[in-house]
Amino acid sequence: MSPDADPAAFGRVDADGTVYVRTETGERSVGQVPDTDPAEALQFFVRRFTALELEVSLLERRIASGTLSPDDATTSIKTVRTAVTDANAVGNLEGLLARLTALEPVLSEQRAVRKAERAKQQDEARGAKERCVAEAEKLAGGNDWRGGVNRFRTLLEEWKQLPRLDRSSDGELWHRFSSARTTYTRRRKAHFAQQAEQRDSARVIKERLVKSAEALAGSTEWGDTTRELRGLMAEWKAAGPAPREIDDALWKQFRAAQDQFFDAKQAAFAAQDSEFRDNQAKKEELLLEAEKLVPVKDLGSARSAYREIADRWNDIGKVPREAMRTLDNRMRAVESAIKQAEDDRWRRTNPETRARAEDTAAKLEAQIHELETKAAKAEARGDARAARDASNSAETYRQWLEQARKAASDYSG
Repeated sequence: MSPDADPAAFGRVDADGTVYVRTETGERSVGQVPDTDPAEALQFFVRRFTALELEVSLLERRIASGTLSPDDATTSIKTVRTAVTDANAVGNLEGLLARLTALEPVLSEQRAVRKAERAKQQDEARGAKERCVAEAEKLAGGNDWRGGVNRFRTLLEEWKQLPRLDRSSDGELWHRFSSARTTYTRRRKAHFAQQAEQRDSARVIKERLVKSAEALAGSTEWGDTTRELRGLMAEWKAAGPAPREIDDALWKQFRAAQDQFFDAKQAAFAAQDSEFRDNQAKKEELLLEAEKLVPVKDLGSARSAYREIADRWNDIGKVPREAMRTLDNRMRAVESAIKQAEDDRWRRTNPETRARAEDTAAKLEAQIHELETKAAKAEARGDARAARDASNSAETYRQWLEQARKAASDYSG
């Protein structure tokens, strides 16, 4: 059996029961077991070595599995090394110390790996915190007053889960994040304070508008009141929202006053429309009667009948707006036809006009007589050309005379 396989090979028992362990520097006493079989005495100290060996093996497995941090492992190695160095045990103590020494490169490698991992984690944490800060600063300059609060809470929880950076970097980033959150909170409070003030101002305005609308609710001045209520509605919209707990109640009051007026207006207009439709039918019947007067045959009878129809027309009253122009145009057409007949008659019976026509005819007759005399004298002296020109002119004047006599006849009755 090799010495490494048998711990007992590293010790001996003296005659007086003293037990020694062999090391590279020589033997040293580890204890004495008097009045005991040497083999049993030796095994007593071998078992101590076995316990140390088990402790070293356990430490090796824990380091290999990574369950111990390099720093904790270093401390454990130091403790176990001291225990092995000063151990009152029999076995290959130098071998155990060598195994402990062999763990140091492993720890160095683990430290390097952990350092790289920590550096990576730090870079990732830095990036994550910088993103948190950037988003926080963006939120601080925005106006998302409801979603922003929840987002800040989420960002803060994310921040807490991230590893700490070096003190300087972590402190700087936290200061920016905290400042952004403070800025947002102050702006949000100022916004809602202003909004509360505006809502209260809107409440005062809307309470006044409700009173104004209720005062107009019973009005029968349909046109003026409609315009006033529309103005009140424009003011209502411009006022903005009042506090939520009373805004709906104020609106119900305001709307109820409007509904009261517009329902009454609609009912009145419905009754009025029915009346206007009846008036339209009556005027259409009168128009049929009036239009029979055209063309005018007897001016006196037509004029008298039209006046009687016009009086009845005016007594009927209003008609629907869309029918008003058509009906009035038809009535005016009849009136115009009678007026035209009157003008024609006046033109024919006007004494001044008739006198001018008769005077024109007399002048034409005189001119014709003069031309005929001139033609006869020219013919007598043998001037055929002058005679012909005078005769042609006389013929032209006779045509004009015929027209003048006809006009005079028209003006005579």
